[in-house]
Amino acid sequence: MSRSSRNKKGGKKKFVIGGLLVLAAGLATGYTVNASNYSERFLPNTKINDIDISDMTVAEANKALKANTKEASFTITDDGSPWKTLPLSELGLKTDFTKDLDKLMQDQSQWSWGMAYVFAAENDELNGLSIDQEDLKTAAKNIKGELDTLNQNRTTTKDATLTKVDNGFVITPEVAGNAVDSEAIAKDLVTAVNADKTTMELLDYTKAPAVHADDEKLKQELETLNSVAQVEATYQINGDTFQIPTETISNWLIYEDGKVDLNRDQVKAYVAALGEKYNTSTNATTFKSTKRGDVKVPAGTYSWSIQVETETDALIEQILQGESFTRSPIVKGSTTDSANPLIGDTYIEVDLKNQHMWYYKDGKVVLETDVVTGKPDKFTTPSGVNYIWNKEEDSTLKGKNEDGTDYATPVNYWMPIDWEGVGIHDANWQPTFGGERYLTNGSHGCVNTPPDVMKELFEKVELYTPVLVF
Repeated sequence: MSRSSRNKKGGKKKFVIGGLLVLAAGLATGYTVNASNYSERFLPNTKINDIDISDMTVAEANKALKANTKEASFTITDDGSPWKTLPLSELGLKTDFTKDLDKLMQDQSQWSWGMAYVFAAENDELNGLSIDQEDLKTAAKNIKGELDTLNQNRTTTKDATLTKVDNGFVITPEVAGNAVDSEAIAKDLVTAVNADKTTMELLDYTKAPAVHADDEKLKQELETLNSVAQVEATYQINGDTFQIPTETISNWLIYEDGKVDLNRDQVKAYVAALGEKYNTSTNATTFKSTKRGDVKVPAGTYSWSIQVETETDALIEQILQGESFTRSPIVKGSTTDSANPLIGDTYIEVDLKNQHMWYYKDGKVVLETDVVTGKPDKFTTPSGVNYIWNKEEDSTLKGKNEDGTDYATPVNYWMPIDWEGVGIHDANWQPTFGGERYLTNGSHGCVNTPPDVMKELFEKVELYTPVLVF
């Protein structure tokens, strides 16, 4: 080969190499330019939350991701169908992915942009979401208000229960309602949104009955209550016989911890009312007099009062035994026979208007006589249902005369009837008895009686015999 030929071949080779070098330099320059571009933009095939952010700046990518989250919502369903769908933005959702995108941008290699075309796209998940808790609570409160309105047209769940009727108790069946627990829903809505959940079901917040009509415990309660509620509780008071209404006893009933009891305050109020009506210590006694027909005689020393506290406890105890009964109230007084009429068929009757006295025994007149009672105004003999609480012979009566001087008068027979010094005694100083003598020559309040009649009365009458003065 000639030298010139060798020179020609060498020149061509140099040209090719030079061209390749120029091309390589050009490619390198272009790659470098693109690499520089990807220092502020995301590499090709980059996806975040299924959004393609290739070639986007951080600001552009943040905008795209925020636009996507605007479509996010929370749905409340009712029996599987949407009841309300709320954009998360209304539930306090705030979006900003800038911080995470900046880090992703720093972590990527701008020089690998070429390789990014070759490999499959990367799809990262970023959580740039935050919830304004005050906004969320406000939204939950509004939802609760809407649910409260919804509940107005829904049925409230009710347990089977015992219901009072006129003659006791019956079981009222349970009700399976569809009203929801609005407060619980509002509370769980906050929790669900913060946990990135997107739905909740209203039926999950309905309440099922806890007690059903066939519940054995409820049946036992019914049997126990009715055994008490249907007790025939009868009172005999002052000659009246009556039954406590079944409805009243039912209203007193209390059932707690498997035990039947009565409301003591209510029972006490009932017993106190009986006292107000029947106490002979405060109420006048209607009496069939010999000459004046029915008269009302004020309460006096012969009387009783219902002992409210003691009778309340006794009545409760007897009702709770669950058996019918008849009782008379526990009383305190000069007589304790609260069952029968205060005045039976043995008594002394002093008629102030007619100035006459009768002694009845077993319904028959044993003796009668005219008398002289207290001088009107200052010494008027007080009316009242009294009784002979003592009998004395050869007693001296002491007191004050009308002019204020003292007196001491001996008598053969003395029977006090009240606690103020009034009684029945012989009066040998009275020349006559009855008529209108008491108006001018009346006693100091006692019942002046002819001596011979007084002796007979004293011998025949017994202690504790009632004396009606009217």
